Amino acid sequence: MLSVVIVGGLHADARKAAVERLLADVPGSVVLHHDLATAAAGTVVRTVRDASGLLSAGETPLVNDCACCALREDLVPELRRLADDGTTRLAIVELWDSVEPKAMAEVVTAGGLTVTGVITAVDPALVLPCLGNGDDLAERGLAAAATDQRTVADTFARQLEYAPVLAVTDSEEADDEDRELLAQLHPTARQVPIGSGGLAGAADVTASARSPLARAALAGFDVEAAAAAQHPACALLPAEADAHGVSTLVWHRDRPFHPERLYEALEDVTCAAARSRGRFWLADRPDTLLHWDAAGGALCVESVGPWLASLPDAAWDMVPPVRRAAAALDWHPEHGDRCQHLVFTSPGLDRDGLERLLESCLLTDAEYAAGRGAWKQLPPAFDTLLEV
Repeated sequence: MLSVVIVGGLHADARKAAVERLLADVPGSVVLHHDLATAAAGTVVRTVRDASGLLSAGETPLVNDCACCALREDLVPELRRLADDGTTRLAIVELWDSVEPKAMAEVVTAGGLTVTGVITAVDPALVLPCLGNGDDLAERGLAAAATDQRTVADTFARQLEYAPVLAVTDSEEADDEDRELLAQLHPTARQVPIGSGGLAGAADVTASARSPLARAALAGFDVEAAAAAQHPACALLPAEADAHGVSTLVWHRDRPFHPERLYEALEDVTCAAARSRGRFWLADRPDTLLHWDAAGGALCVESVGPWLASLPDAAWDMVPPVRRAAAALDWHPEHGDRCQHLVFTSPGLDRDGLERLLESCLLTDAEYAAGRGAWKQLPPAFDTLLEV
C-alpha cells in the first residue's frame, strides 16, 4: 500500500533538504511537486522524481483562477497512479511555498489514500522574521490565487502549528533564542534534525526507514485529530514558559470582555507578542465563541459558532467528544465553557504590562454585577470586525 507524507513550509531550502533526506533514506520513494510559481501564466507545473532524477513532468490548468484548486484536482489522481503502479512505497508530496498542509492532508485522505506523516521544514533562524512579516503573500509572489489575502506571518504560523513533526535545519545563524521560540510556539511537535540520516537496505519500507525523519514520515497521521487540535474550542495551545529571552503567557479568565475597551486595545494587544491565539468571549455576545489569531502585527477575529453552554442538552450528542472534553476542562458553574483563554509567545514579552492591559479590558465588578441583560446593551464595537 502506498504511504503518503506531506512536506511543506515557507522555508524552501529547509523543505528541499528534508525531501532529499527522505528520498535518500526510503527506497522506492518518489517526490510529487506542483510548482505554483507558473500560475500567472495559467498553469501549474507538476513534476515527479525519484532519487535518480526526473520521472515525469506535466501541466495542469488553473481551476477558477486558483492554483491551489488546480493542485487539489490533480494531486489525488497522480497519487492513485503511483499507487496503482505497485513500485512506489512512499509518495513525498512536496508542497509549494505558501500551500498549507492541513488542506492537502484532508484532500489526500478524502481521496481514499493514506497519509502517514505531515512534516513542516523549518530554519530556526527564520522563524521570528517570518512571524514578524505582515506582508501579503501577493506582495512576495507567493499568492495561490488572485483572491489570496493571507500574509506571510499567518501562513507560516499555520504551517508550523499543524504539523506534528518539524524537520529542523542545523542553521549556523540560529541562536538559543531562535530555537527556544520554535520550541515554545509548538511544544508538542517532534523536532527532527534534517541532517540525521540512516542506512536503508531492507525491501520493506517500514523496516528500511531507519532515519529519524523517515520514521516520522511513516509513523501515522490522524487527520481528524489534527483538525481538532487547531480548532479554537479545543486547540492544544502552548503552556507557560520562560527561557532564553522567550516567554509564553497563558491568560485564562472567566469574566467577559467589555467590547469597547477590548476593541480600543486591540492594536496594543496584537503587537505585544510575535504570536498570539486562543478563544475569548464578549459581554454583548455571550453565546458566541470567538477565535483570536494574531501574527505579524495583524489580527484575525472570527466567530466559530456557539459555546457549548449556550446549546440545548439535546444538541450535545452532535458535538464531537474532543470538544466536550475540552469544554469540561474549562467548565464554570455559572458560565459553562465560556472563558478567555489566550496565549502569547514572543522574545522580550512584557508579561506584566500585557496582563494589566488585558485585565483592564474585562468587565468591572459593577458591570459584571449588572448581569447579562445589561451586558447585551453595551456598544457592539466588534460588529464591523465580525462583518455583522
